[in-house]
Amino acid sequence: MPSKLILSERAIVETVAALHQRISDRFPRSGLSDLCTQLLEVAEKSAVRAQGIGESVWWIRICGYVLAIMVMGLVGSMIWFVTHSVRFKDEAIGWTDLIGMFDAGGNTLIVLGATLYFLTSLEIRIKRRRALVAVHELRSIAHVVDMHQLTKDPERMLERYRQTDHSPAEAMGPLELNRYLDYCTEMLSLIGKIAALYVQRFNDSASVAAVSEVEQLTTGLSRKIWQKIVLLSEITEFQTRHIRMDPPATPSAVIDPEPDPDRGDESQRPPDDGESNL
Repeated sequence: MPSKLILSERAIVETVAALHQRISDRFPRSGLSDLCTQLLEVAEKSAVRAQGIGESVWWIRICGYVLAIMVMGLVGSMIWFVTHSVRFKDEAIGWTDLIGMFDAGGNTLIVLGATLYFLTSLEIRIKRRRALVAVHELRSIAHVVDMHQLTKDPERMLERYRQTDHSPAEAMGPLELNRYLDYCTEMLSLIGKIAALYVQRFNDSASVAAVSEVEQLTTGLSRKIWQKIVLLSEITEFQTRHIRMDPPATPSAVIDPEPDPDRGDESQRPPDDGESNL
């Protein structure tokens, strides 16, 4: 029987740490590097959070077990009392007393059952709140990643691009811009994987829906960034092809003028009359 496939918290943390090291090496002291540092801290916390969400809340479980035992004991006591103490022929107890006894026992069962249901739903609500808070934090980080790549426009690589006074100051070449955008897509992908950790051991419909929204958000932002990467690749390829096809200009001073066939070679022309008389 194949083993159950689950996401490994340790593997995700190691992947985020490796990405943070790569960003720090290429873009030291940058905003994207600081943001990846925060993502690494969230990934390390997510391993503990996901494990806590998947585990049972024992004080709620213990209270629920005690209430369940009380309910079963109450029902058993009512059945025993009816079978051993009620004698309709001897009139040891009348119909009025029997109805009152069942009414009191029924009210007690309703209260105990409602308390048991409250404790059962309380555990789910506590886990759901933890998961939603963690997922909201990841959603905020995804929007911050999108803000970092917002001004990274491949159009800046064009030769005809002219920067204005209020344009963002960027000093990236095509290779650096490509790596920057690629790092943003990797961070968004890891955000989706971290969000999936919170629901792989907690099958709650509201939490699963929140995680799905985060995954759709990161996928949409990554698709937008990949459009920039493709555009940057096309611009770089076009400029490289244009440079190869454009021949270098030859200085005009090096080119020898072609002789005029009508004039002939001046070195072989006969002197004019003035020079012959001299």
